[in-house]
Amino acid sequence: MYSLRLIIKNAMRHKLRTGLTVLGLVVAIFSFGLLQTVVDAWYAGSEGASNTTLVTRNKTSLVFPLPLSYQARIRAVPGVTGVGYANWFQGIYKDPKNFFAQFAVSGESYLNIYPDYLLPAEQRAAFLHDRKGCIVGRKLADQYGFKVGDTIPLKGTIYPGNWELVVRGIYDGRQSSTNTATLFFHWDYVNETIKKIIPRRANQIGVYVVQINQPENAAAISAAVDKEFANSLAETLTETEKAFQLSFVSMSEAIVVAIRVVSFVVIIIIAAVMANTMAMSARERLGEYATLKALGFGPGFLSLMIFGESMLLALVGAAIGIALLFPFAVFLGKVMGTMFPVFQVSQLTVLLQVAAALVIGAVAAIAPTIRAVRISIVDGLRSIG
Repeated sequence: MYSLRLIIKNAMRHKLRTGLTVLGLVVAIFSFGLLQTVVDAWYAGSEGASNTTLVTRNKTSLVFPLPLSYQARIRAVPGVTGVGYANWFQGIYKDPKNFFAQFAVSGESYLNIYPDYLLPAEQRAAFLHDRKGCIVGRKLADQYGFKVGDTIPLKGTIYPGNWELVVRGIYDGRQSSTNTATLFFHWDYVNETIKKIIPRRANQIGVYVVQINQPENAAAISAAVDKEFANSLAETLTETEKAFQLSFVSMSEAIVVAIRVVSFVVIIIIAAVMANTMAMSARERLGEYATLKALGFGPGFLSLMIFGESMLLALVGAAIGIALLFPFAVFLGKVMGTMFPVFQVSQLTVLLQVAAALVIGAVAAIAPTIRAVRISIVDGLRSIG
């Protein structure tokens, strides 16, 4: 307790310098955590992917569709317990700037594969019985003010025409990391119209989502599904949902790497600033360290004083930076809307922030400690004044 009081008094000797150092640490730890949270948001889709879900797409490219008739054949593959399908819709809601994910799906079979979408039973039933019905995630509903019973007009781009969808339900996520910024509606509603205006594009879907019995069977079942359609006009590529999601992230991997690099550069810079601060403090106290040595205090006590002060400043800065990050992340998540469907500070990010603070505190104290321990009593006393 006495040592802690002495460490605090040493840290508060130069209040302005201490305040500016802590402020720099707050900014650095806050920025580091915010950048790591952005990276986490980038990978949120893949991290939340189920290990018992596969995605089957056209082997040539995702832009080429698959026949609707493949569903029954995929369902017959051993190990498959459920099959649904989805089409990326990309309709415009009032203004092109109002972008959010929209999928035309297979209805009940699709919802059964994603139990993390929590929908009240009466709303689920209403959606399944209304061909023009849709469900929207809670975050999407909050952003645009959608309520059950509202009509959402969409102007088709991939599928031309004006489409009116009726909100039959608002789903929540089972976990905080569940994407609740998406709109789902019935592919049958689109398909019946496409049959009339563009018959050649009817009865074709974008991807199949395949539920399997055991995660360890993913590779074997994927191979079996693809073998089923080998040498056909529309060969397939089946992969885990996580691999499918990561294929999109890889398109912007250079940006993600740059963000990671910047986050660690920030830590390195503040570590250098912190080291300079501690070096200045130690240089001013060489006479005091020499006096303590003359009184019989050993290297361990001097090390405790210097490391203790450095760690105290680092942890105070980290605590404030972490505390500020949580409300700012909530605010930023609302501002960005559906750009990042999941934007939250993870436990790993907080641990990394604390670890970064400890590293900064330790690195900054090394040089001053070595100098204080090695200096002789005579040389230290000469430095007075």
